[in-house]
Amino acid sequence: MTAAVLYGREDLRVERVPVPLAGAGEMVVRVNAALTCGTDLKVYRRGYHARMLTPPTLFGHEMAGTVEEVGEGVTAFRPGDRVVALNSAPCGQCYYCRRSQENLCDDLLFNNGAYAEFFRIPARIVAKNTLLIPENVPFEYAALTEPLACVVRGLEESDARAGDLAVVIGAGPIGLMFMHAAELAGLDVIAVVKRDEQIAAARTFGARQVVSLASTDDPIGAVRALTPEGRGVDLAIEAVATPQVWQWAVDMARKGGTVNFFGGCPEGTKVEFDTNRLHYNDITLKASFHHTPSAARRAFELVTSGRFRCREYITGRASLADLDRVFRRQMERSGVGVNDIKTAIIP
Repeated sequence: MTAAVLYGREDLRVERVPVPLAGAGEMVVRVNAALTCGTDLKVYRRGYHARMLTPPTLFGHEMAGTVEEVGEGVTAFRPGDRVVALNSAPCGQCYYCRRSQENLCDDLLFNNGAYAEFFRIPARIVAKNTLLIPENVPFEYAALTEPLACVVRGLEESDARAGDLAVVIGAGPIGLMFMHAAELAGLDVIAVVKRDEQIAAARTFGARQVVSLASTDDPIGAVRALTPEGRGVDLAIEAVATPQVWQWAVDMARKGGTVNFFGGCPEGTKVEFDTNRLHYNDITLKASFHHTPSAARRAFELVTSGRFRCREYITGRASLADLDRVFRRQMERSGVGVNDIKTAIIP
């Protein structure tokens, strides 16, 4: 079969590799759609991921497809089923799993290789994190489940409530997804975008007000000016992954507010905060990582219900042969607009 193999930093090759076989409890899925994402772009740029993969390796993790083969003992699925398989599954037995923190599982099993004609699903993911796709839901829409699960969990872990005023900093794919998920949850959303070209995308996905960094030298003041009495937002979500923006998020929050550091900065990154402000303003700092099986199911319900704007989110399609060019274009682009968010790779 044809598959994308990551060898290192910006070294992605489309090669012929053996078709995987399904072992006991496993499945092999014919990939109908695999989506590009910010994490894959970051891994492509850096050449590694500390938790998910070690090059050389098959690449890609957001996918949906058709069951080709089921291994011994698989009874919940059969060949021909339309499925979405998430990229991980917890063990269910360790200290963190017992505390309902499956995203921190000591033996969290990751799976990569979605940019390929066929994809092997390990037994644990088959059992815990694979879902049947309704006939009326396109494969590329279903493949949005994994990133949306991370966003859904991030909002829930931030104690977001209908009527809250939230700022989402960053208008990349995850930032836009946070805006839309927050809007669907009943939050009033302010977006902070890097360029004026991103304003339309932010509004499309639910931001009622938008601050463009191209138009202000004081993003903190601009955001606080949009809040009642300038007090700041109830919830600040950082979706850029830079130390400066982590600091902005804290200063945009009101007294008693919550900050979610969702963007993962490079290893070794340090930030500085005003401890006096944090303590006397009673600000909650929260970092959200990954998803859980329960969050995946809530995200899947959003996708399959038709409430999530999947059509606007999938803004391009390409073949496996074009994958490297897609990533290079994403690195070089001047900004994410409503017409450049996620590309569906169709093997």
